Amino acid sequence: MDLYSRNVLSWRLSNTPTGDFCREALDAALVKARPEIFNTDQGAQFTATAFTFSLEKSGVAVSMDGRGRALDNVFVERLWRTVKYEEVYLRDYVDGWQAEKSLGKYFDFYRDERPHQALGYRTPSEVYAEG
Repeated sequence: MDLYSRNVLSWRLSNTPTGDFCREALDAALVKARPEIFNTDQGAQFTATAFTFSLEKSGVAVSMDGRGRALDNVFVERLWRTVKYEEVYLRDYVDGWQAEKSLGKYFDFYRDERPHQALGYRTPSEVYAEG
């Protein structure tokens, strides 16, 4: 997620505890944008060598939240709250494939159609394109 515009650059869905899907999402996002700093929490999938190496070889500084610093990642936490209340809790997915397809449509809506008060009622895609 680009913090300035709230634009979701990439996402993945997984039903396993491995971190491969996180690195795949990261690599897809890095094709679209190269931030100066990448901030995340200290989950095992984000501290894995393969994940941090992808950032470092791209010249991106790695920043990780400290223990008990829940507000460090508040924008991403807010995104997940929104996704749950506007999409996940309203659906009865039959399987992971249907969930992935439905979430894909939701993220397109979130980026391209859903106005955000914090962005002056513009969409993340509009603000991102201006940046």
